[in-house]
Amino acid sequence: MKIGKVERYFNDIVERDGGLTLILIDPVDHPSPDIAVKVARESVEAGADMILVGGSIGAQGELLDTVTKGIKESVNVPVNIFPGNASSVTKYADSIYFMSLLNSRNAYWTSMAQTVAAPVVRRMGIEPLPTGYIVISPGGTVGWVGDANLVPRNKPQIAAALAMAGEFMGNRFILTDCGSNPAEGHMPFEMIKTVRKAINVPYIVGGGFRTAEQAGKAIESGADAVQIGTAVENIEDVRKKVESIVRSIKAAGKKKIS
Repeated sequence: MKIGKVERYFNDIVERDGGLTLILIDPVDHPSPDIAVKVARESVEAGADMILVGGSIGAQGELLDTVTKGIKESVNVPVNIFPGNASSVTKYADSIYFMSLLNSRNAYWTSMAQTVAAPVVRRMGIEPLPTGYIVISPGGTVGWVGDANLVPRNKPQIAAALAMAGEFMGNRFILTDCGSNPAEGHMPFEMIKTVRKAINVPYIVGGGFRTAEQAGKAIESGADAVQIGTAVENIEDVRKKVESIVRSIKAAGKKKIS
């Protein structure tokens, strides 16, 4: 499969800036579609590189269409679907994480959901981003839904081996995720470092990164992009929050590539 526009955009920013800020909008977690669109728009105005739309439960159908369409009409960066299932596809997106949950116990999440969704993605003309997805403890809702054999937080070599396998199987992105707003916090930086050393494809981290300092440290540790979701929900000044995160990620990225 040839590299598409969104993948090229992502890779170009990694090469130029050393890191991307990805803002995840779960339509279910915002009071209304209009507010979800507003948060996305203000995030991009503050410097976010890409908007992700999706969630583990309920982010599909009319709600997904409405929010994705509204965001697409309001921003000038790619809008990418973070799918919760084969039904989490919308024609209004530019691209989709075409994910295989590498540490799921259930074959549905490693290959069957993808088989069901592939013809729809092709028919809609959405760019698939082949992504190896790894869920780290505690896992949250995505760990429960995806029947994940959660990677222990103190076992970075397991995450690294999974990431390596994902790359060897042809995934062009690796995404490690602790789940939404984990009580234990974001994944350990040592795990990010270990995964980064094991792979040669773009590496995205998510789950529990709430501050600019944490996001910058994730880039310093080897991530190419940081997903921010809960940190921009239900706050008064989205622009201020995202601006601080973007500054930290770009500063860490510049150091990494210099």
